[in-house]
Amino acid sequence: MKTLDTLPVGAVAVIVSIAASEELKQRFFSFGMRRGSQLCVKALSANKATLEIEVGGTLIALRREEANTIEVSLVCPL
Repeated sequence: MKTLDTLPVGAVAVIVSIAASEELKQRFFSFGMRRGSQLCVKALSANKATLEIEVGGTLIALRREEANTIEVSLVCPL
């Protein structure tokens, strides 16, 4: 399986699992990010330290370390 931090801009995926601390999982949950949620990678920072994703109409910026804890399955491979 892939992790969110490895996806290119434009990739659409579904969250399979989140292997983060409980505090971070709760933060993700508050943004609508949970197992089964579909997301799209919208942008990467110039140094690829952060990425912007869209989940349920909400844009969310994540650090690469945070995105690395989210296992995803591609919906539509590029």
